[in-house]
Amino acid sequence: MSALSQSAVSVTPSGMTSRTSLAISEALAGRLKGPRAMLAFMGPAVIASIAYMDPGNYATNIGAGAGYGYALIWVVVMANMVAMLFQALSAKLGIVTGRNLAEMSRDRFPFPVVIFMWIVSEIAAMATDLAEFLGGAIGLSLLFGTSLFTGMVITALVTYALLMFDRGGFRPMELIIGGLVGVIGVSYLIEMLIAPIDWSAAAAGAVTPVLPDAGALTLAVGIIGATVMPHAVYLHSGLTQHRVPVRNEGERRKVLKFSNIEVVAALAVAGLVNIAMVMMAASAFHAGHSDVAEIETAYHTLTPLLGAAAAGVFLVSLIASGISSSVVGTMAGQMIMQGFVRMEIPVFVRRLVTMVPAFAVVAAGVNATDALVISQVVLSLSLPVPMIALVLLTRRADIMGSYANGRLTDALAIAATVLVLSLNAVLVAGALGLEIPGLAG
Repeated sequence: MSALSQSAVSVTPSGMTSRTSLAISEALAGRLKGPRAMLAFMGPAVIASIAYMDPGNYATNIGAGAGYGYALIWVVVMANMVAMLFQALSAKLGIVTGRNLAEMSRDRFPFPVVIFMWIVSEIAAMATDLAEFLGGAIGLSLLFGTSLFTGMVITALVTYALLMFDRGGFRPMELIIGGLVGVIGVSYLIEMLIAPIDWSAAAAGAVTPVLPDAGALTLAVGIIGATVMPHAVYLHSGLTQHRVPVRNEGERRKVLKFSNIEVVAALAVAGLVNIAMVMMAASAFHAGHSDVAEIETAYHTLTPLLGAAAAGVFLVSLIASGISSSVVGTMAGQMIMQGFVRMEIPVFVRRLVTMVPAFAVVAAGVNATDALVISQVVLSLSLPVPMIALVLLTRRADIMGSYANGRLTDALAIAATVLVLSLNAVLVAGALGLEIPGLAG
């Protein structure tokens, strides 16, 4: 019997179970290979990927599919590719420097810039929490036939319970989030088997960039905000910064290789889930129910169109998404505050404070799905802040050494940042009533 199978499961000072720690050591030494070696390193990107399948994605993807059919799938594909690039850069920053993005920004940028970044990032974290908390609450209220307020209370209690697992090291949390990601993925695989998808139209929509009108632009920006999440960019560097202690550059390069593979795999799954969301909405709603833009309406409309099974699976995936992303959002909020201002507050207090906007939205009678879409637009507007910071930091040889971005990586990262800034500028111009060339309505 191998040393790996004989090891007792305990938590090391770094927060890793002894079994995982030993598996990583064996993989770095070359004695553990293949899928078992990859599994030892999986975790950070899986946790980050839940941000790309949160309830905000449900709201924007349902609106995109119902209103524009398969036409906006290309936006999801593009956003997912940008997400892969920036999550890989974030992970690299943590692995190479041993610091997370918020900490590095605090130390490397002027004080006024740091304060600005912190404020914008906290607003983004609150918008994230709003979307995630409301999504889980909507799913639970629909499943159990309760009020939205009751669904919010249940979501809060379950979230608190899951956050307690973090005390046992990060591996239990990685496994829990990984399990919930699996639930979401299987749910949408089932949906694809139930819904009559027009695969040729979906393929065309994935490779044909088009924005039919101003409403499509708003949804496109919302999809980007729901897919490339500011808090996930911050969080990933924190998840990798101390996870695997490396003894030499050879081991560091192996860790980076495993990290990049995990990023591609985890975000590919997230991207496929998002594409499946749009396709399901396009298949079920676009032809006769293009006005479906709310999660509640989508659920009630699915039952007569595709059957109770499709509606039930939709709810299960929404609840898994809301609860898991709420947990991850709280973790990211803690990291952002600690990194920028060296403050840590109890998780209970952080979760309580970030729940207030969601309860305020419900108390004010604001439509919950509208609030979800708006929150994603807020996220997209705040996204350039961590993107620009990450590009500036990871291209510097004095920070990254030989791991500084190459010319191609640098060019792609800058192009992606400029694209997000341009879309945001067009959205703001439209909101101010300025004419947007090429868009009508």
